[in-house]
Amino acid sequence: MEKVTLTVKGMNCEHCVSKVETALQNQNGVAKVKVNLKKGIAKVKYDETLQTIDRLVSEVKAAGYEAEAVK
Repeated sequence: MEKVTLTVKGMNCEHCVSKVETALQNQNGVAKVKVNLKKGIAKVKYDETLQTIDRLVSEVKAAGYEAEAVK
């Protein structure tokens, strides 16, 4: 299992947090998601054989938010 932190821009309420969490949790290979509204980040634990960081970022963008992996 790998871990990645994504910066997420555009979240301003708990509904936004829920949308981002759901978008990420519904992805194949994702084991755990924790979104922090104040920090504007999402921490994701995932199986690197089933999921990629680019796909995770794409799913957050599809949910309506800007996202990128923290280097």
